[in-house]
Amino acid sequence: MRIVIKVGTSTLAHPTGRLNIQRIELLCKVMSDLKNAGHQIILVSSGAIAMGFGKLNLPERPKDVPTKQASAAVGQCELMYTYDKLFTEYNHTVAQLLITRPDIAGGGRRRENFHVTLERLLELGALPIINENDTISTEEISIGDNDTLSAMVAASIRADLLILLSDIDGLYDSDPHENPDARLIPVVERLDDHIRALAGGSGSSLGTGGMVTKLQAAQIATEAGCEMVIANGHHPAALYDIAAGQPAGTRFLAGRKEL
Repeated sequence: MRIVIKVGTSTLAHPTGRLNIQRIELLCKVMSDLKNAGHQIILVSSGAIAMGFGKLNLPERPKDVPTKQASAAVGQCELMYTYDKLFTEYNHTVAQLLITRPDIAGGGRRRENFHVTLERLLELGALPIINENDTISTEEISIGDNDTLSAMVAASIRADLLILLSDIDGLYDSDPHENPDARLIPVVERLDDHIRALAGGSGSSLGTGGMVTKLQAAQIATEAGCEMVIANGHHPAALYDIAAGQPAGTRFLAGRKEL
């Protein structure tokens, strides 16, 4: 199975912006094991800005775009160094792809080049790690935190499953931060106005992706024939259940893939 896994900033970093070493080690271990089981894994990773402002010893996540871009430039180095070190321990080779939304949003040569390169990396057994090129692109910095980007990647390469790991267990019937009786919705068969109305604002202070962008990602993925699951990245072992089709988080059922 071809699986795109998007990891949010809140999963990778402590509130200080520093790397959550225990969690990222477990994430890489589980993804390596899934790859050993025969799955093709593509990782879309947030976290560069958080890693960067932590390493630059800034007191909080920057609010102005130039400092965000500078933080991303510093943080991307640390992030890829960490991924390369951890995946190498399990004999997997990683590849870095920094892209912008126009690279894959439309047709043309840029999308074709991205698709060909990604397919070849998978054929060679590499584990591609994709992130928005924040040093030259500001759109994802402002609104997406890679939720939409990961869905576009999944649609582009005809993935079977997209998993969004965040700091929430899934989609609830009301805001769980305000309503202690809020219930998790295990399966969404169709994205309608009722489901969209359940989305709130942005997410944690470290990231920018809230439920709105996740539902937008679900729309893109499911229309391309790719199932999507929103799950809590604080429990990386849940990836096993998700890949096996077992209940975990909220699963958005896919439409039929076009041939």
